[in-house]
Amino acid sequence: MLTMNSDQGAQAQKQNERQCPFGAGADPAFPPPRRNPTDPPPYYAELRESGKLAKARLWDGSEAWLITCYDDFRAVLGDRRFSADISRPGYPTVNAGMKEARGSYPSFITMDAPRHTQHRRMLTGEFAVKRMEAYRPRIVQIVNELIDAMERRGGPLDLVEHLALPIPSLAICELLGVPYEDHDFFQEQAKVMASHNTSVEQAKAASHALCEGYLRSLIRKKRADPQDDILSRLVVNQLCAGHLSEDELVSLSRLLLIAGHETTANMTAMGSLLLLQHREQWELLREDPGLLPQAVEEILRFLDPTHSGRRRVALEDVELRGETIRAGEGVIALSLSANRDQAAFPEPDTFDIRREARHHVAFGYGVHQCLGQPLARIELQTVFSELIRRLPGLRLAVGKETLRFKDEMFIYGIKELPVEW
Repeated sequence: MLTMNSDQGAQAQKQNERQCPFGAGADPAFPPPRRNPTDPPPYYAELRESGKLAKARLWDGSEAWLITCYDDFRAVLGDRRFSADISRPGYPTVNAGMKEARGSYPSFITMDAPRHTQHRRMLTGEFAVKRMEAYRPRIVQIVNELIDAMERRGGPLDLVEHLALPIPSLAICELLGVPYEDHDFFQEQAKVMASHNTSVEQAKAASHALCEGYLRSLIRKKRADPQDDILSRLVVNQLCAGHLSEDELVSLSRLLLIAGHETTANMTAMGSLLLLQHREQWELLREDPGLLPQAVEEILRFLDPTHSGRRRVALEDVELRGETIRAGEGVIALSLSANRDQAAFPEPDTFDIRREARHHVAFGYGVHQCLGQPLARIELQTVFSELIRRLPGLRLAVGKETLRFKDEMFIYGIKELPVEW
């Protein structure tokens, strides 16, 4: 098992000092510390085993109920008594950055029906399985060109910088019609908004720079000269037709641009680390590439980078596990905990690529389930397939104790992954 480096250990110790033991006294701070970087916080297992609900203290001093069990996760996200609308009082925001970004530029993931349904339908065809499968050869080309560049450069190098981040960034830029040469700019703004350490002033500046200074200008260029890309089609079919306002399209563009690369980049890096730490699984994939789709589902289940959870607020009183979640109280449904529930996955803390894990909830559940999951699956299947095929001797170039993880970010991941082959 991996262990935390000294900085993370100190951080976890300080956080533990602010927490009380499970079941006693004040609510623990969220998110609780991890013992191992590739495992969820142990506190979630304690909650699942207790059969009880508990609250956590959030960044702004508010509280929210934690949903840690698989069946409860699906029940809450499938229940219209829980709202995804960020504008409702009591909604448990992630951090200052996301409160500013999603509050000022709301998108359909923080809306309820009918607005959610209307906006989501505008994109369903763009990310349909058939359309994404037609894009698979281009993803294979992107991955191999990046591995070619890695081989020319030689190791050691950072797999995050040279492979994990460029793959989804290149793909989403091409699909949306965003110039890839601008990726440093929008990734930096996204990093500011996604950090728990960001102040309100920093969040406002980053959100304004991305949405007003960049995306609004890009949308107007698409309106003047539409091309064959998703943003151009949204401009022509939705904006010009009066189905979306320019403000709404700016918000939607921000969501697609950030969500389209952030989670997959972190899954690629963390999945690579996981396979390198379980060499027998790496060799099993090398011997039997047919296991790859199954392996990707298990990697998604086992890692799940959405450690900030899916946020909801109760619209009325709801009884769950002997507790009453009152109207106006926040709820955090934790897929990374649900995916380690013994009731849904036998021996859930064992990483096994032969497991049938497709019923995991790493992409969420219900009407808000991740729209881009067909693209994410193809990207992950391709990168692991080509890495194992072309660089079978890939290994860590540093001691695992030196690796640094994104504990402070909205989406969990690894900051750098030095490798050689």
